[in-house]
Amino acid sequence: MSETPRLKVKLFADGADLKGMREMAANPLIKGFTTNPTLMRKAGVADYAAFARDVLKIIPDRPVSFEVFADEFDEMEVKAHEIASWGRNVNVKIPVTNTRREFCGPLVERLCKAGVQVNVTALLTLGQVKRVAERLAPETAAIVSVFAGRIADTGRDPVPLMAEAVRILKAKPKAELIWASPRELINIFQADAIGCHIITATNDILKKLSLVGKDLDHFSLETVEMFYRDAKAAGYTIARKEPA
Repeated sequence: MSETPRLKVKLFADGADLKGMREMAANPLIKGFTTNPTLMRKAGVADYAAFARDVLKIIPDRPVSFEVFADEFDEMEVKAHEIASWGRNVNVKIPVTNTRREFCGPLVERLCKAGVQVNVTALLTLGQVKRVAERLAPETAAIVSVFAGRIADTGRDPVPLMAEAVRILKAKPKAELIWASPRELINIFQADAIGCHIITATNDILKKLSLVGKDLDHFSLETVEMFYRDAKAAGYTIARKEPA
């Protein structure tokens, strides 16, 4: 853990399980939280607003992002103002396009001018980053979430793209870039190295922070012990073949 406190990138926890969110809220290294409708559905959330109220009781002092779930921009705008009213620490997640590939820019611009703190989400290209950055208000804090993990899933290295996204957003000093959907712990250090403002990760990844700086020889021994223990517990045997 010796290297972790020196990280400049802010660690956000991504999830929709109240127990897990409460656990992460007790960790001073976690500076904010994100969720989305897909995670909420997997967690069995039935009442969006009730869930949000429960979350904000647990986390009243750090940023929390909740997403709109409409496909028409007029409806998104109404829902965005409602979500923003839930708390001063709320960021409203707006998808970069709707399902018809229509760009969210005009809506983002209106919300930012109205003082709503947006989290523009599901970006995967630098073109999208540039278009969103142009719509952000200099006086309003905002987040731009680029799904670096999904970029990596396509066989592309996300690091150069994320580094360029950091550069683009310098034009809007109150805007912060999220490295979203990381796949492994090393992504936290990659995000930190390029000056990314935030990385949001699931609890499974964040729990691996305890491994930072771990002695690799000892880790190797633990791995050998795990294989041996599990083979014994399973009762595996290899019968000796008698010569013919």
